[in-house]
Amino acid sequence: MKIEVLGTGCAKCKTLYDNVRQAVEESGISAEVVKVEDIPSIMKFGVMSTPALAIDGQVKFSGRVATVAELVGILGR
Repeated sequence: MKIEVLGTGCAKCKTLYDNVRQAVEESGISAEVVKVEDIPSIMKFGVMSTPALAIDGQVKFSGRVATVAELVGILGR
């Protein structure tokens, strides 16, 4: 599984990245977690509001920071 945190490096983007890493650890799944900070790369996802989260190339949400508990639920699907 590849999880991409899309954002330009703002505080909310960093918080989402930290929450994703914690959720991956808590759920015990094997995943590659990467930050995508390059604006052209973010635009390829069609995201207009950051931070955003993409799993295996599909955007799950944008414009907000998800909690660790919410992310564990998303990863478990």
